[in-house]
Amino acid sequence: MSNSLVGHTPAPAAPTLVVLAAGIGSRYGGLKQMEPVGPGGEAVLDYSVFDARRAGFGSVVFVIRRDIEAVFREVLGRRFERQMDVRYAYQEMDALPAGYAVPAGRQKPWGTGHAVLSAAAQVREPFAVINADDFYGAESYHALADFLRTPPPKAPPEHYAMVGFQLARTLSEHGSVARGACTTDAGGFLASIEELTHIERGAGGLHNLAPDGRSRALSGDETVSMNCWGFLPSFFSHLEPLFRKFLDANAGHPKAEFYLPAAVNELIRTGEARVKVLPTTASWFGVTYREDRAVVVESIRALVNAGVYPEKLWG
Repeated sequence: MSNSLVGHTPAPAAPTLVVLAAGIGSRYGGLKQMEPVGPGGEAVLDYSVFDARRAGFGSVVFVIRRDIEAVFREVLGRRFERQMDVRYAYQEMDALPAGYAVPAGRQKPWGTGHAVLSAAAQVREPFAVINADDFYGAESYHALADFLRTPPPKAPPEHYAMVGFQLARTLSEHGSVARGACTTDAGGFLASIEELTHIERGAGGLHNLAPDGRSRALSGDETVSMNCWGFLPSFFSHLEPLFRKFLDANAGHPKAEFYLPAAVNELIRTGEARVKVLPTTASWFGVTYREDRAVVVESIRALVNAGVYPEKLWG
């Protein structure tokens, strides 16, 4: 036997990109994850997959609903299958742990935490999680890929990552947005994350309107989560019991959502995980509202003109 492999450390597996693409798009008024915004008819998702592939991601898992599967595969899936390994997972209301049933009045899936949990059977590698309709920029994927290729600590707690954006760079001019407001410790790890569900600009500046009507002023410099995360496959074993706990607590609330940031926050609180914040100065943009589309088209055209992306993304 050749001794060339003595002491050899296998190369880390190429990370997987998990894309949350099951959203209904109620505020947008349609399937915004497939809306063409690039000069060659590309969706925002095309640029996400393109950036992830260049950063070293080896596969992509699309979390979709079965009722949009045919059109999703036709419009987007087939062209991605020519670029990298593509898998599908399905987020449905009745995809629940044993012993649970869909409560009366429930009309849509259970939120981003449930969407990630739906991908468990398709993910075997360290993985990133993104929203299908958000543009995060190439820097975000390189930072996550570097983190996910780093050997994890051998002892608890587990280490995850989150790309942190500046709030002022993540707003829509056409309505309120929801963001996870983050605080970090001295080491750059996430200390807590608070879901702010109604952030908008007003006469008095930037503020969040809480469900109880209280208004909270914001500076715009806050670090926020845009659902751009890096996890290990073992994350699923932490996520499922948290989902069960959520279901037990919200049996009588048919509109309650199991938010991914809330689940991560709970793992931080209990000491089961540490989350490294990877700061970026990139500007986020996305199609929260239909009026946002023109801004996205203009922003992508500017990036193409600057040589960041080719005119036709896939050649």
